Amino acid sequence: MININEVIETNEMIEKENLDVRTVTLGISLLDCISDNMDLLCSKVFDKIVNTADKLLDVCTQIEREYAIPIVNKRVSITPAAIVGASACKTVDDYVRLAKTLDKAAEKVGVNFIGGFSALPAKGMTKSEILLIDSIPQALAATNRVCASVNLGSTKTGINMDAVKQMGKIIKETARLTKDQDSIGCAKLVVLCNAPDDNPFMAGAFHGVTESDCVINVGVSGPGVINHAIQSTAGKDFGFLCDTIKNTAFKVTRLGQLVAKEASSRLGIPYGIVDLSLAPTPSVGDSIAEILESMGLEKAGAPGTTAALALLNDQVKKGGIMASSYVGGLSGAFIPVSEDHEMANSVVCGALTLEKLEAMTCVCSVGLDMIAVPGTTSESTLSGIIADEMAIGMINQKTTAVRIIPVEGKTAGQSVDFGGLLGSGPIMKVNSFSCEAFVNRGGRIPAPVHSFKN
Repeated sequence: MININEVIETNEMIEKENLDVRTVTLGISLLDCISDNMDLLCSKVFDKIVNTADKLLDVCTQIEREYAIPIVNKRVSITPAAIVGASACKTVDDYVRLAKTLDKAAEKVGVNFIGGFSALPAKGMTKSEILLIDSIPQALAATNRVCASVNLGSTKTGINMDAVKQMGKIIKETARLTKDQDSIGCAKLVVLCNAPDDNPFMAGAFHGVTESDCVINVGVSGPGVINHAIQSTAGKDFGFLCDTIKNTAFKVTRLGQLVAKEASSRLGIPYGIVDLSLAPTPSVGDSIAEILESMGLEKAGAPGTTAALALLNDQVKKGGIMASSYVGGLSGAFIPVSEDHEMANSVVCGALTLEKLEAMTCVCSVGLDMIAVPGTTSESTLSGIIADEMAIGMINQKTTAVRIIPVEGKTAGQSVDFGGLLGSGPIMKVNSFSCEAFVNRGGRIPAPVHSFKN
């Protein structure tokens, strides 16, 4: 039972500490839309998305109004498009057409993003996956709401270095085709290792083939709530700090589960998971970096940052799994630069470098996220950065990702502003030494020895 004190406490979290449900994401299987006829495929895809998600926006609005809980984003994720389009899409232009169909469907149902323009070449690439990957720059330049993702490796299969090399080229081309908007296309493109099937967060969301026909997944947030709680622990030991984070994460997760169950019931669609990720925004008071600084660091990036982030991630998960039986997705803490105002400030003042961010990704939810780099960064350097992050995920049996933006026409020290939740931030300096000969070896980095657990 929820008592009146908990109601008052939750209202204060929403009003004063930026507590919100970051996203309600409706996952839709498009396997029954597969056709070898391009016209029929696009028609069936559009109809399936619109007919399934037509009430999503209204239901989320009802829940917001009745419970006074802000739901920031309403999204759709689909079966990876490289699977859906394999029979009909014979050219790059076919996949661009499919992306435009997804964009029209997303606009029709009123969601802000649709994820799943995706390929999963963790071990090798099919012809369909090659075509989809090659189409990504044009597809993202021609659409507003479509998000693309490519899973390049896993703990079980190793890292597909041919795909890693190709993605360096694709990211550069995406940046070039959207250079009039500060290369924003790259903000809708992410590469992953160990990508989960039930991630509700963009740009990496897709509806995995292990999922049911459709499902509701909810991503909660609340960096401001966690930060406010930690501020009351000054002078206390780590045990007290951990208990405070766990107790707060429990309350935040219960809010997410309430929204998930209500949306599921009203839509008549099964409830899938709650993702516990602490997702920051550009708003002051809604920052992961501020949490780390409240723990006792002068600036995010100072010695001790990785340990503080590891503690935060672990305690959030421990608190969250006690509040919900179905926790999934990514779950933990995101550390994007442009989407976290204090993280961006730490870069500007020199406390936080790309190398320190990479170290932090060993213990956070995802990886190098919303990193703006000079437009002159080479394809091979981008591929090398991706390979490093994929290796962290593969060895540590966790999801890692790279969402990196080589901003055309800008250099290190300048800034970029993407607007909205994507935020703004500095162009970060990149190591200038070459990794081209390494990337050009091709083939696959084998799975680590501890992957053999059969």
